[in-house]
Amino acid sequence: MKILSCGAGMQSTALALMSCENKKEIKYKEVPVYDAIVFCDLGNEPEWVYRQVDFIKNACEDAEIPFYILDTHLHQDYLNNFGKRRVVSIPFWSVDENGKKGKMMRNCTLDYKINEIIKFVKYELLGYVKYQRVKNEDLKAHEMHLGFSLEEKHRCKENNHKMFVNKFPLVEMELTRADNYKYILEKWGLDTKASACCFCPFHTNYFFEYMKDNHKEQYQSIIEFDEMMEREQPNTKIRSKLYISKSRKRIKDLSDEDFKDKEVFDYRNKKIWNGF
Repeated sequence: MKILSCGAGMQSTALALMSCENKKEIKYKEVPVYDAIVFCDLGNEPEWVYRQVDFIKNACEDAEIPFYILDTHLHQDYLNNFGKRRVVSIPFWSVDENGKKGKMMRNCTLDYKINEIIKFVKYELLGYVKYQRVKNEDLKAHEMHLGFSLEEKHRCKENNHKMFVNKFPLVEMELTRADNYKYILEKWGLDTKASACCFCPFHTNYFFEYMKDNHKEQYQSIIEFDEMMEREQPNTKIRSKLYISKSRKRIKDLSDEDFKDKEVFDYRNKKIWNGF
């Protein structure tokens, strides 16, 4: 099987839509007509991500490509368990008791996206049952396609699961994030932004200002999450303070100077914010 792990940002949206085009006429030889496109809803994405998900879903229905949404509940798991029991490690920025700065490990994507898609494919699409051994014909027989663009080439790694190999079509096609934006806008009329949880520590500080000005309800959810991190400690030996903002400040304490980190790319002589 050929599976697209779809985050519904610019890159994986481009792959999904290219696949829909290929269903009618092959235009992008590096992109297959996917057997399944799978989006994992972690529960707290910006509004535009869900709009992009709906767009992909409709395009897939038109092209008769199976599209699935998995509810994987990362946001709710944190609200329920942070400070009480083990939670998956998100790469939050940290400061320990001695003032030393650090960063937590990143396991959220693996645990709440990649592994969930693998289990879905194995049990729901391939029909395995729990504890069943992998058949010889399934060993490294299935492709997991990931939407890394050319500037993310350093992130391309092998899949450790015995059934899957990773594929990176956008890298093979030498397409950048800006190229994907251009393709989706000009071919499909959809203005896209990046996909990441609202509380993702890879956001710029500008993102939080944008959310405050444009998506007040979701901004409030970020503030409440950040206050939880101030109030509680991970249920581990770690005693560091954890922060969503790379400035290692509480979101409500960010200043105008902190907000000057907007990330943009060029499109037709315009500066386009990438959504991070």
